[in-house]
Amino acid sequence: MATNPSIVTRDTDKIAAGTGNLYESVSIISKRARQISSKMKEELNNKLAEFASGVDNLEEVFENREQIEISKFYERMPKASSIAIDEFLEGKTYFAHRNAEEDNV
Repeated sequence: MATNPSIVTRDTDKIAAGTGNLYESVSIISKRARQISSKMKEELNNKLAEFASGVDNLEEVFENREQIEISKFYERMPKASSIAIDEFLEGKTYFAHRNAEEDNV
């Protein structure tokens, strides 16, 4: 049985090392993953919007090979969560803590 290449075992100690707390690190990674996912979705929608037309006919269905290739390209891209984890582990993710005084203002 072949394993899914997107499934990777991660060292939780390395993930926790960035903040000193595994849960805080996961929270930061998940927020970054949502940003990446949103950006990728926006890019895909913008590219696919070029092909949108108000009329559907059989000829257009066969002519949209480029549209299919664009969609397949985005499907093959790494998942946003994998990108976010890699960025975090490489120290490329910026995060800051608010202090209590800022919250009370």
